[in-house]
Amino acid sequence: MIKKLSLISLFTLLPASFYFAQTTVYAYVKDQQGKPVESAEIDLGQSTESVKADKIGYFQFVDLKPGHYLITVSKQSFDQKIIEFDVTSSEKRKDLGVVSLVPSTSMGAGVMVIDDSSSDSDEGGSSMQPTVGLLSAGRDTFQNVSAFELGAYWFRPRGVENRYEEVLFNGVSMSKNDDGKVDFSNWGGLNDVTRYPFESVDNITPSEYAFGNLGGVVYYNTRASSYRKQTSLAYSYTNRSYFHRAMATYSSGLSKNGWAFTFSGSRRWADEGVIDGTYQDSYAYFGAIEKQFSSRHAINFTAFGSPTYRASNSPNTQETYDLMGKDYNSYWGWQDGEKRNSRIRKVFEPMFMITDYLKLGKTSNWNNTLSYQFGRDGRSRLDWFHAADPNPTYYRKLPGYGILTEDEFKAQSQIDWESLYQANYNNRYNMDGTDHGAVYTIVDDVNKDKTINFVSHFDTKLQENWKLNLNFGYQNLKSDNFREVKDLLGASYANNLNAFGSDQPYDLDNSTTQVGVGDRTQYSYDLLRNQYSFNASTEIDFAKWNVTASVFTSYAESQRDGKFRHHNFADSKGKSEVFNALDAGIKGRVLYKINGKNFIVYNGAFFSLAPTLNEIFISPRVTNMITPNVENQIINSNDLSYVIRGQVLKLRLSGYYTTINNATEISRYYADITSGSGDGGNALIAEVLSGINKTYKGLELGAEIKITPTLSATAVGSYGDYRISNNPNVKTFDDDYGVRDWGTAKLKDYKIAGTPQKAYSFGLRYNSTKFWWIGATANYLQDQYLDFSALNKTEVMYTDPATGDNYAGATPEAIAQITAQKKFDDQFMLNANAGKSFLMGKYRMGISLSVNNILNNRNYVTGGFEQGRAVNFPEAFADAQRDKPWFGPKLWYDRGTTYFANVYLRF
Repeated sequence: MIKKLSLISLFTLLPASFYFAQTTVYAYVKDQQGKPVESAEIDLGQSTESVKADKIGYFQFVDLKPGHYLITVSKQSFDQKIIEFDVTSSEKRKDLGVVSLVPSTSMGAGVMVIDDSSSDSDEGGSSMQPTVGLLSAGRDTFQNVSAFELGAYWFRPRGVENRYEEVLFNGVSMSKNDDGKVDFSNWGGLNDVTRYPFESVDNITPSEYAFGNLGGVVYYNTRASSYRKQTSLAYSYTNRSYFHRAMATYSSGLSKNGWAFTFSGSRRWADEGVIDGTYQDSYAYFGAIEKQFSSRHAINFTAFGSPTYRASNSPNTQETYDLMGKDYNSYWGWQDGEKRNSRIRKVFEPMFMITDYLKLGKTSNWNNTLSYQFGRDGRSRLDWFHAADPNPTYYRKLPGYGILTEDEFKAQSQIDWESLYQANYNNRYNMDGTDHGAVYTIVDDVNKDKTINFVSHFDTKLQENWKLNLNFGYQNLKSDNFREVKDLLGASYANNLNAFGSDQPYDLDNSTTQVGVGDRTQYSYDLLRNQYSFNASTEIDFAKWNVTASVFTSYAESQRDGKFRHHNFADSKGKSEVFNALDAGIKGRVLYKINGKNFIVYNGAFFSLAPTLNEIFISPRVTNMITPNVENQIINSNDLSYVIRGQVLKLRLSGYYTTINNATEISRYYADITSGSGDGGNALIAEVLSGINKTYKGLELGAEIKITPTLSATAVGSYGDYRISNNPNVKTFDDDYGVRDWGTAKLKDYKIAGTPQKAYSFGLRYNSTKFWWIGATANYLQDQYLDFSALNKTEVMYTDPATGDNYAGATPEAIAQITAQKKFDDQFMLNANAGKSFLMGKYRMGISLSVNNILNNRNYVTGGFEQGRAVNFPEAFADAQRDKPWFGPKLWYDRGTTYFANVYLRF
């Protein structure tokens, strides 16, 4: 069937003779075998109507005015395809050729939730609860199942951390300079406008818009006219990190005078989450306004943000979980009949950008984006001054220590807010009548970034089968970091004095040591960074071969500017020396087309990666000192795949091998090095691992089989081996001793933590021709390891500082026993999903439900870290023999059965 569309002109500045020009645009929809795809739906982004392909796959649009267009081609059982094209005034007919559709791999209920609440924790240890960056849902079977099914259990494909992923909005990178990670909370809740990336490449596959990293590239184009003209309303009910979500989106399409608007807003909230004492209230907004001046020129303004208020949950020792259950959270307590959490993250970092789209000649495009992001990210915590640790799970308060019974611990297992207020009152009105200030306060660790980005993308066709892409980027960052008094808990002021440093002022240049709510305390400094980057890529397509190559270089200057003069470090105030980093790299992809359904694909990458700001400065809260031996990481990655893209069978089998060399990792915790008469210098330390080498190798299999036209099965397997491949150097830094070198840590062959290294999934899905579906997957996860502390893997662990000899009993067997890396049990998880869509005239409605961990398995440890406190053999060995270790590992457990129900209405 052919349906005419009446479209509004995209031009207001053209002469009248051009204004009424008409063009017919047509194409054929076929599958990969060249067979016509009948009744495919083709949506024109600038209109509310659509056309359908006829029996031979043919469709057309008539009476199109000159301008830039985007169409979306959809067909049940196929992946969507988005095509952009331009219509000029001189064209009467425009042939888009053959639109080739790929069989669908979608197994999810169409809803993917990224739970980023884990990133709020700042407990000590070298690894926090992992944040899952699910960037590639819906690409191939393996990536789709990894995102929707295995990703719910913190599985990371190829072991790659969030830091090695790349997300771009109009070319602007969303990675943070402090740790290199992508903070998904910056656009959380904006699912409608980020559902379909403009480009999404997996792993080390070259991208058109950036050099990328190990974890792929996702590129979002927020051009207002690229969104389909419609209104969408949605409501979701879930028991994950929030309970409710409401979302509304409106896209105007392109008006006759060249304007287009897209707006979206949402709210996510829960008075209390699944974990005790957690709550959330998060909003999100998005706006894009485009003005098209001609068929060759348009400007788009984008603004988005996600103000979020969220309470955190604590990691706990196994003893604590055994006493209190898996939903226990030590961060909260009762105050005036309500639960009050001490660990609150309040973040709002809005982004504003303006993009200029320019078409040059017939085959070239030049897009430029200027962006500005600012805001505040604050994370609160309890602080104390010459007082006892208020943490109810402090090791001396646990029954295993022997002071409190189990019943006594349970009776005081939450923060006693009343006692904290009373302690401040007693300190204010003491016997000598002098106000000594607060002993307990709530403080905020605040990060206020101001980031300016300019990115430029140029692409052209040198020949019909040869494309060239050029990308340039500049970034300027000023990051203001400080601790701020948030709540005095009834006191009149707090003391900006170091209780562990003979009560010396944290800022020697400030005569006032009394601070109130909103005042800075303990530390204040800026981090400054300027970065320039350039990337060029080219793709050549032959009859049997497709070859892509990409190169890049970047240069960065990083500096610290201290605002407080610390009593132990003369260099703590003022600017540090500039740390310069030069990066370069190359990527390549070679695809061999055996035939129309069988392919062999090789990807290779070799590049360097500059250290992050957190790695460059060893302890930025107190000193300008640059981390000793910090270097650029050297990354070498290769993979080889065999791919089948057929109507019945869709399969990818890949083998990969990646090395990361010269990495630096810094973690902070209290180390108890002293034992007996020896003085090893107990302190709150920054542990620096330098020169770490890691290897990641394994196999991936993703297969989808069409058993019948409506019933399909998927099978996914990931067999990985991720480990440390050398014995890196360990240094520590603390306020009293400065930098100390402890030699090498025996870490070779320790496993990379934070993800199951092996995972398998099998699923069945029924797609009815009546537009409903139901599916289920069985998932098995293996080889999840506890993250480790490195200092207790050095000689300091078993060397008596009083004699210089080994401690008595420190045999190789005993040392191996207490330093062995813990491996968690294998786990089985069952998921299911179902949904139905309805078409009622111009209204489209859909409902879906997904349920994870149906069997309510609460034994799965999603993350954890080894407490590094006991860094001496006598105490560590004694602790290992206890039934309830004082310093057992801190763990997070899976939340059990979770569900996500969603309903939407679009018109």
